Amino acid sequence: MVNADDVRRTALALPDTTEKVAWSMPTFRVAGKMFATLPEDETSIAVRCPKLERDELVLAEPDKFWVAAHEASFAWVRVRLAVLDEDELRDILADSWRQAAPGRLLEAHPGVGVPVAE
Repeated sequence: MVNADDVRRTALALPDTTEKVAWSMPTFRVAGKMFATLPEDETSIAVRCPKLERDELVLAEPDKFWVAAHEASFAWVRVRLAVLDEDELRDILADSWRQAAPGRLLEAHPGVGVPVAE
């Protein structure tokens, strides 16, 4: 199980990431674009996720992923922290980072969020 401190540490370890309070909660941004939020109750995070993938995740793992009503029309998904380990948290945040990062950062950091072949 991970917590808010793990989210903050992991997100801020990603290239060109900053933390900014918005809507009374920490948000994490790459080159100014938001890729994750940590809602006030600190039991979940919201991350970027294409809608089709998001819907598949929610159907496949409803105990882990869900969509907040106010985010339903946006490409975001919520992830419950209680069911994540550090590796999965890192992978989820890195994937969201890749979706928000500009091309120059993706080129400079090609391995961020790319699964390692076993």
